[in-house]
Amino acid sequence: MSEPVKNSESLWRRLGRRLGLLKPEEPRRLTVDDVTVVDKPMLRRAVAGTVVGNLMEWYDIGVYGYLAVIIGRAFLPDASAGAQSLFSLGVFAVTFVARPLGGIVLGQLGDRMGRQRILAFTLIMMAAATFLIGVLPDFSVWGVWAPVLLIVLKLAQGFSTGGEYAGATTFITEYAPDKRRGFYASLLDLGSYMGFAIGAAFVSILQLTLSADVMQGFAWRIPFLVALPLGLIAIYFRLKIEDTPAFQEAQDAAQAAADEAQAAADAPKGVIALIRAYWRELLTAFVLVAAANTVGYALTSYMPTYLTGTLGYDEVHGTLLTLPVLVAMALCIPLTGKLSDRIGRRKVLFIGSISAIVFAVPAFLFMMHGAIWSTVLGLVLLAFPVTFYVANLASSLPALFPTSSRYGGMGISYNLAVALFAGTAPVVMEALVQMTGSSLAPAFYVIGTSIAGFIAVVVLKESARRPLPGAMPSVQTPEEAIELVETQDENPDLDLDELFPERLDIADADGAATGEQPEKV
Repeated sequence: MSEPVKNSESLWRRLGRRLGLLKPEEPRRLTVDDVTVVDKPMLRRAVAGTVVGNLMEWYDIGVYGYLAVIIGRAFLPDASAGAQSLFSLGVFAVTFVARPLGGIVLGQLGDRMGRQRILAFTLIMMAAATFLIGVLPDFSVWGVWAPVLLIVLKLAQGFSTGGEYAGATTFITEYAPDKRRGFYASLLDLGSYMGFAIGAAFVSILQLTLSADVMQGFAWRIPFLVALPLGLIAIYFRLKIEDTPAFQEAQDAAQAAADEAQAAADAPKGVIALIRAYWRELLTAFVLVAAANTVGYALTSYMPTYLTGTLGYDEVHGTLLTLPVLVAMALCIPLTGKLSDRIGRRKVLFIGSISAIVFAVPAFLFMMHGAIWSTVLGLVLLAFPVTFYVANLASSLPALFPTSSRYGGMGISYNLAVALFAGTAPVVMEALVQMTGSSLAPAFYVIGTSIAGFIAVVVLKESARRPLPGAMPSVQTPEEAIELVETQDENPDLDLDELFPERLDIADADGAATGEQPEKV
């Protein structure tokens, strides 16, 4: 992997040129040494490690969601059925409460210590917590301490998950070549939804093949125990990969410019400073994540409840009807990620937001029709916008922030939105159904959040095929690097003034020396 040339210059040289004491220099241009050529074996290992981590995260969400009733009985056996349900759903919500804190803390650490270290830590913590839930003695053995420790373990899962997705998206987008960043980043969400589908399918198979007594006694623990070997595989991949080139470049540049004023401005920021500097970007990311995850969690977490409680399907059909739709959607996600590399992130996200607005009411109307074919069609209509939304968030959102604050920015915006909208989506939608008496109420909630998402896409800056902020261009082959350098003047995806900010200083110096108004180089 080629090492980019560092372009920082001393404050004194800039001042000297501005005062006319030094002769203005030629504007900085892109060279082959500036361009990062991706290490393909390392990229493959990075993709494998991050995808398996996301698969594990959503596997746990799927498993716990479908076992919530059984877990409530095991840890609060003497309580009423209503109290058991509230306890199990409350424990599920605890995960989302802890996520913003994990995103803030681990995001800040990831911008300072490196992406690889923090991602290895989040995976170890997540796998250990999930496994420990599987071996945790229930109320009959440890009494009141059993539900208390279950809550503690779910808090640990939520804390680690807060750093997982934000770190994984940051990691993979910094590794991927510019022209294929949408495709590689979309593989993360392929892993996410396949993980949910695998978890739901695993639980369904156990429920279909084992008696209720066996499930209540020990079998419910099996899906949690399986998380350990999955975690060990993912940890193996993550420990084999180095930190991202973009992060290493930023660290080297910060070290080289430690005595310059610019270094302080570009250094990783604390939470308050990060919010002040990037509040627009944080707000844009927050709204997009909220819109995408409202419809996403409506499909994954709310549909089993809606199909059984509102439309009258039995529990097995409520689960099994969603599985083929989830698998088909997961397999289509890389295709929409690849599409964004061709036509742009904004166009694909526009398709996601507009289709959510247009398809929401027909989707629920088809499901309300009552036939299996119409229910599946309604689920497909609901899955369509999710496919275009989530496939591109992983590549669009990290491009909002510079390298030095990317992990932290993603950790705050993504996890706050997920906690406030994704985690609450099933409860809010069910409450709307109960309050209004209308089975169509959830559709209007989806429409409202996607209208906000549409507005966020309008203000979103296009990032397809372009270098990430604070990073040099990244390509797949040395031949591409040569071609990029040769065509830099007419390449619409390159902004040399953005890559080399000192070009504007040189233009100012030229203008001062000639007495003319400087133009953009």
